[in-house]
Amino acid sequence: MPYFDAASAAPLHPVARQALLAALDEGWADPARLYREGRRARLLLDAAREAAAEAVGCRPDELTFTSSGTRAVHSGISGALAGRRRVGRHLVVSAVEHSSVLHAATDHEDKGGTVTRVPVERTGAVDAQTFGESLREDTALACLQSASHEVGTEQPVAEVAGSCRAAGVPLLVDAAQSLTWGPVPEGWSLLAGSAHKWGGPAGVGLLAVRKGVRFAPQGPSDGRESGRAPGFENLPAIVAAAASLRAVRAEADAEAVRLRSLVDRIRTRVPELVPDVEVVGDPVRRLPHLVTFSCLYVDGETLLQELDRSGFSVSSGSSCTSSTLTPSHVLKAMGVLSEGNVRVSLPRGTTDEEVDRFLDVLPGLVAGVREQLDAPTTPAPSPASDESLVVDALGKRCPVPVIELAKVIGGVPVGGTVTVLSDDEAARLDIPAWCAMREQEYVGEEPADRGAAYVVRRLS
Repeated sequence: MPYFDAASAAPLHPVARQALLAALDEGWADPARLYREGRRARLLLDAAREAAAEAVGCRPDELTFTSSGTRAVHSGISGALAGRRRVGRHLVVSAVEHSSVLHAATDHEDKGGTVTRVPVERTGAVDAQTFGESLREDTALACLQSASHEVGTEQPVAEVAGSCRAAGVPLLVDAAQSLTWGPVPEGWSLLAGSAHKWGGPAGVGLLAVRKGVRFAPQGPSDGRESGRAPGFENLPAIVAAAASLRAVRAEADAEAVRLRSLVDRIRTRVPELVPDVEVVGDPVRRLPHLVTFSCLYVDGETLLQELDRSGFSVSSGSSCTSSTLTPSHVLKAMGVLSEGNVRVSLPRGTTDEEVDRFLDVLPGLVAGVREQLDAPTTPAPSPASDESLVVDALGKRCPVPVIELAKVIGGVPVGGTVTVLSDDEAARLDIPAWCAMREQEYVGEEPADRGAAYVVRRLS
C-alpha cells in the first residue's frame, strides 16, 4: 500500500532501526553517572549530538535534544522571548507557520505580548522586504519556517535572516520539513527540527541556539541538556534520530532528483487528467517530495477515504477533513481553493509504478465524489431570468455552497449577481477561489443575519 504522507511522518529509516536496536542494548543507563554503563551511555549521547550538530550546521554545545519538534519550537520561542524581554515583547511570525509556532504566538498574546503575522503571496512564500519591514525596535524574536509543511514552498530564509541581523533581531527557523534535504541557509539564530520527519523515531526533537543569543529557558530545570530539556534522555531514540539524519543526508542529493521528477509528473498530469484542479505552492522553490492540489466541487474527507480504499495514504488541509470545519490556515493565508485538498508527500523509495497507479485511479475517484455531490459539469448557460439571485446555503458544508453557486450562475444575465448565504468558514475562501477559476467577479462579503453573504457578479 503506497504511503504518500511523509510530510506528517516519514517511515522509519533502516539505519534508524539498526541504531535503535543497538542502543537499546548499549545505551540504557543514565549518561549522567560515572560508572561504566553511564560512561558508555554518555559516549553514545555525545556522538549523537556531534552527528546531529554537523547535519544542522552548528556546534555540538549549541544543540539540545527535546521530547518532540513541538517542544523544541515552544522552548525556543519562550526562551528567546524571555531572554530578550528588556528589548520588548513583540514577536514576528509568518501567517503560514506550523501550528506549534502559531500556538506559541497566541499564548504570547494571551500573556500581554504583541504579534505581527506577516502575510504571504499566493505561492505561500513571504516577501522578504515585507517581513523585514515588520521588525520594530521592540521586536524580541522573529520566526520563519524553512519550507511549508503543507504546500512545500521554500521560504527566503537567507534574505529574511539578513534583515533580522541588520535589525538585531534573532531569527528562529522551524526546519522540520527541510532538514532531510540539507542544512538551512546561514543567518539563523535558533533552529528546531523533528526526527520523525526525516525517518527517525517519534519523540525526538532538536533545538539549536547559537552562542551569543540571549536565551532564558522557561519552567523547572533539572540540569539535563544544559537546562533546556528537563527529564531523562530517551537515549536509544536520540541515537537512532542522529544516525538516520546522517543517513538521509547521504542519500539526499540523488533521492531529491528522483522524487522531484515524480512530483513534477504529478504536478503536470493531475490538471490534465482531472478537470477543475488548482495545484498550489511555488512551482520552482519547493521541497522535492511534496505537491498539493485542490479539486473543485469535492468533499476532501470523502476523497481521502476513497484514496485510502484504493490503497493510497495521503493527507489534506481541506476544511472538510478537520473536526473544526475551518479551512487550513495555510491555504487561507494563500487565498487558494481549499475544497478537495490533497497533499502528496513521497517517502524515500517511492517508485514510478506507485505514482503512475495513483494517477490512474485519481480521476475516477474525483469524478465519483463529484457525482455523489451532484456537482455541475460546466453545462451551457441557462436562459437568464433574474438580475439577481440569492442562494441559501446556510447549514451546508463545503463544497455544497460553491456547488449551489455554480448551478445558478447561468440563471442571471451577464452583469447580474448571485448572493450566497453561508455560515461555513470555508466559503470565505472557496467562493473567491471559484470566481478566479471561472473568470467571474467576486464582489465581496456583506453582513447577514446568520453567517455572511458572498456576492458574485457574472462576467461571462
